[in-house]
Amino acid sequence: MTRRWRLCHSGRTHKLNVSLAHNVESFPVDIHSPASDNIDLLRHVADMNGVATGFWDWYGNWVGVGAPTLLKVLGALGLPLNESSTVGDVEHAMRLTEEREWRRTLPPTVVAREGGGYLFPVHVPDGSWVNVQWVLEDGRKGQCQQVDRYVPPRLIDGQLVGRATFDVPHWVPIGWHRLVATVEGGHVESATLIVVPNALSLPILESSRRAWGVNAQLYSTRSSSSWGIGDAADLADLAAVCADKGADFLLINPVHASQPVSPLETSPYLPVSRRWVNPIYIRPESIEEFASLPQASREAIEQLRDVTREFASREDLIDRDRAWEAKRKALEIIFAAPRTYHRQSQFDHFVENGGSELSNYALWCALVEREDTLELPEDLERSSSPRVELERLELADRVDFWEWCQWIASEQLAHAQDVAREVGMEIGIMADLAVGVHGHGSEKWSRPELFASGMSVGAPPDVYSQQGQNWSQPPWSPRSLAECGYTPLRDMVRAALANAGAVRIDHILGMFRLWWIPEGCVATEGTYVYYDHEAMMGIILLEAQRAGAVVIGEDLGVVEPWVRDYLRDRGVLGTSVVWFEKEGGGWPLRPEHYRDRALAAVNIHDLPPTLGYIRGIQTTLRSELGLLTDDIETVRAADRLELDQVAARLHEYGCIDGAEPSERGMVEGLYRYVAKVPSKLVVASLVDAVGDVRPQNMPGTGADQYPNWCVPLCDSDGEEVFIEDLPSNERLTSLFSLLRGSVN
Repeated sequence: MTRRWRLCHSGRTHKLNVSLAHNVESFPVDIHSPASDNIDLLRHVADMNGVATGFWDWYGNWVGVGAPTLLKVLGALGLPLNESSTVGDVEHAMRLTEEREWRRTLPPTVVAREGGGYLFPVHVPDGSWVNVQWVLEDGRKGQCQQVDRYVPPRLIDGQLVGRATFDVPHWVPIGWHRLVATVEGGHVESATLIVVPNALSLPILESSRRAWGVNAQLYSTRSSSSWGIGDAADLADLAAVCADKGADFLLINPVHASQPVSPLETSPYLPVSRRWVNPIYIRPESIEEFASLPQASREAIEQLRDVTREFASREDLIDRDRAWEAKRKALEIIFAAPRTYHRQSQFDHFVENGGSELSNYALWCALVEREDTLELPEDLERSSSPRVELERLELADRVDFWEWCQWIASEQLAHAQDVAREVGMEIGIMADLAVGVHGHGSEKWSRPELFASGMSVGAPPDVYSQQGQNWSQPPWSPRSLAECGYTPLRDMVRAALANAGAVRIDHILGMFRLWWIPEGCVATEGTYVYYDHEAMMGIILLEAQRAGAVVIGEDLGVVEPWVRDYLRDRGVLGTSVVWFEKEGGGWPLRPEHYRDRALAAVNIHDLPPTLGYIRGIQTTLRSELGLLTDDIETVRAADRLELDQVAARLHEYGCIDGAEPSERGMVEGLYRYVAKVPSKLVVASLVDAVGDVRPQNMPGTGADQYPNWCVPLCDSDGEEVFIEDLPSNERLTSLFSLLRGSVN
């Protein structure tokens, strides 16, 4: 017999209304006056909606957030507020916020930890019965039990609404499930139920063994067979080289999808989609159908390749536009070739699994390709626009092509991971997950309701950029994510782990809070918006546990103290960079004081190669580009002090010899130092292994200032280093042997 629960809470409404009125009256100001006249009320509403009203800057000072920023951000979160809002508007927004959850039967999504149970509210007309079921992903069903927890009813739109509390059974397994509530009168409402691991549990995390690996920018690491840019075939070869030198993983830049037409975005951290792959990483000759092409077709492809290579050999920088133009033509030739039955079946299966998300991505590519711009016309500016379905039929062949490109790219990246594991890597490829997407990209076009309108993501002033940063990425709306059951996050993490044994999450603090910058404002005029980190991190752990993959969080910058403890408790490795790990007086942190649950590194992609850093190239470039807020001589003096302190610490721990070690001696000394830390993973940058100098990226700069993400792998003399050169590279062999003998 189905058990049904009746809510009987009559007679308590008046008390609630008095309390609510008190909250409003505690901020006595004319309701018609500007919202800024009652800043306390505005801050209260901001707090209720997870919007920070102030923050600690990198100097340790508390900075308050102004009313204009708060109003714009709250408006982007769906409240009826803007810069012209009055105190009365803010009071109305407060009531809407307080009543939000009472207007629906179930929360949109419930995220519970494995084994702990979870209490969640259910709202129905006061006095009505309600039946709540759980439905597991395997189809099993059962009853949720009500917990005796009285909450007074509320008057919502003239009707008393009651609240009951139910429990998720503690034995429900991890997975993606459903809750179904049936209310007296026949109303049925469902919600997503996600049960997540308490902590990531994997053999490599539980063992005492430490591991080391290599960090490389794939696009910059080319071979003699490359089409002007590193690709999936190069990735497999690079993994084999590193594995032969003893490495257990190879961390690469994000390979997320970029726009299909020139000019291509150079930054791998500003993709059009994080679920799909950039087809520029395809090696055309590695596609199975290439071998069976007519001779004339193969010769045409080989000519495209040879011309691209010849051009690349004469240039100092990577030209993505030229490389992609040649590859696209080659891919179109191969795409038009007949496929065997089993190959066509594999492709069809891939398309079916990709569903509407793949179809929409491919259609967006076809539209952008035809219009030759990311800013599509008004009647095509989103997937729900009136003309879109007609265009889907009109552009069916090109949609098919772009879907096929995704299939091929996925195949080739999967092959690279297979190679990495076959040659002995315990983890293999470590994927990198960007923090956001392009404002005119396919994700925004396909699901605009997921993003906060009029906002972009960035960072307040910090050590990377003293003017703050605007990354030009629209943020996910926390509320929209919950409403859709966090499926975009799930699909993104699944995609990242599809062909990898680990994932590095760039700016993992974005799962906790993001710096939102209102449109038309500078980076310093933003504020933090908080996300449901329990839900966000829980979903990442669920997908990683199922994939058997390690999770590394890039937790650098301004971090709330509790965040690193939280990540550690959940089985997520943090990130420690030697140059940023300091103790009193700016001295380098002693090795024994490093976190054990972390990936330790000498440098990262936002810093120059270590040799360049020692030479002070970062200060020279920042001065030339006008990025310094302090006098250059002051900065250089600080640089010298830092290097002196580092050298003294390296001497103290026996990592360098002599009073004046060579530049190479300093680089290797730093790696001897990082090899002594207890961190679970240690990573060496490929640029350091070959003696590169030029930065891959200068934070806070555009293409007109510095060629970010376009610098090929070179040695200390500026000569390009190819993958074929790496096995015998003396400098690389020495550094990797050092790590192989020290990290175990």
